Amino acid sequence: MDKEGKKNKKPMKRDSVIYGRNTILEALKANRSVDKILVQTGESEGSIKKIIASAKKKGLLVQEVDKAKLDSLSEGEKHQGVVAYVAAHQYCTIEDMLNDAKAKQQDAFIVILDNIQDPHNLGAILRTAHNAGAHGVIIPKHRAVGLSPTVAKASAGAIEYMKVAKVTNVSQTIETLKSYGIWVACADMDGEIVYKENLKGPIGVVIGNEGDGISRNVKAKCDFTISIPMFGKVPSLNASVATAVICYEVVRQRLY
Repeated sequence: MDKEGKKNKKPMKRDSVIYGRNTILEALKANRSVDKILVQTGESEGSIKKIIASAKKKGLLVQEVDKAKLDSLSEGEKHQGVVAYVAAHQYCTIEDMLNDAKAKQQDAFIVILDNIQDPHNLGAILRTAHNAGAHGVIIPKHRAVGLSPTVAKASAGAIEYMKVAKVTNVSQTIETLKSYGIWVACADMDGEIVYKENLKGPIGVVIGNEGDGISRNVKAKCDFTISIPMFGKVPSLNASVATAVICYEVVRQRLY
């Protein structure tokens, strides 16, 4: 590996940085466009070794840098000794998601997020949605987190495989999904217990903001409301946990 010079000729934009071993390994596996990889000096074992080998096989530049450099690029997040400069994530369309479902001969399964603002939550939701077999995740353009480096890290690489659409109006998007024959369920405390509802067939599941839940306009567009039974003194779940519970109920109903 080459030592990186003290000065960079071109400062890289923040949205072109990802970090974390699993995140970068999956980016390489998915053939994401990678400009170069920075590895902490002295780190060359375990998954770092796999990253270096994969990068060299692809003809990518790998440079050694000190920990302070990586700390700066990751803005204090845990980088695990490796950072990569990559092309910005490309958002897809709803049609891309539906075409994916059609190609797999499956009923469409879409996760719709109403103003999720915590990047760790979004990353965890992408990971769950991918592993539960969802065909896409829809997020709003405004008042919500996008596909940031922190989201990529929290997704543990799932961001490389999960189709994500960014829309201007979630309520109108729900109407669009319904026009394709997709039933849309709203996750809310006032709904029917999720285990009692029929979630088979083409389905969209709406998960609300961490603090305020689902907005009134979005809730009004949904076909029905579902809830997760609560038995503790804290009457709510983290948004990513709630998504996991509901997504895997969809999986259970599809399989059994």
